[in-house]
Amino acid sequence: MYLGYRDSLRWLDELRQQVDTRPALAAGRVVPFVIPSFPMLPAAGDIIAGSPLVLGAQNCGWADGPWTGELSPSLLAELGVGLVEIGHAERRRHFGEDDAMIALKVRAADGAGVTPLLCVGEESRGTETTPSTGAAVADSTAGAEGAARFVCGQIEAAVGGDWGLAARLVIAYEPVWAIGAAEPASAAYVSAVVRILRELLGAHGLQGLPVIYGGSAKPGLLPSLDGVSGLFLGRFAHDAANFGKVLDEALSLAARRAPDSEH
Repeated sequence: MYLGYRDSLRWLDELRQQVDTRPALAAGRVVPFVIPSFPMLPAAGDIIAGSPLVLGAQNCGWADGPWTGELSPSLLAELGVGLVEIGHAERRRHFGEDDAMIALKVRAADGAGVTPLLCVGEESRGTETTPSTGAAVADSTAGAEGAARFVCGQIEAAVGGDWGLAARLVIAYEPVWAIGAAEPASAAYVSAVVRILRELLGAHGLQGLPVIYGGSAKPGLLPSLDGVSGLFLGRFAHDAANFGKVLDEALSLAARRAPDSEH
């Protein structure tokens, strides 16, 4: 909600230009996406049509029907939305979205053919918390291990234990304590959390699940991360040139990695 309608359209035009000047994106090894506010979705779809940019939505309801003020995943799909953000920390904290509601939204989005972009992350570094309540229950594990186990619990709750459904998610790891901070979580910490998370997911055959990092993410971070599939940019992408810089970093990494790598 930082940008109004006209500024959002101008910004989307600038993002399109950043993508168009990088023809290597057409190969599909780096997938850029953009998630504007709801009123911009139809116009955004027109602006990015024919480009590699995937259109996303910031939230969704959990069903068609009499849900005043909500937007159903089926409507988002009709608008050309390819992925939808579910469970952002702000939705959990300020709008009371709990595990049960998030699970309904994840299943509804998947059923409509829209990829759930599930937001997960611990409240504070070094604190292991209970997914359904967010209440601190222990502070005895290493920060990265506790965070990874908590995040894995959030994923399991969001899919109701259906790991087949989990295989169709994109995970946005966003430590709540890093959102809006001056600097992102350290590269070593993020890499450690994601490494342990992948080990935990490996028990369900999902070690290769796309896991992107968000939380004050900006240019220069991606090349320093290990095992992370990409970045989820916030305010730093309000300058489209920063988006272009991250695209260049991702393209450079993709060129150096095996053809079947995730980015």
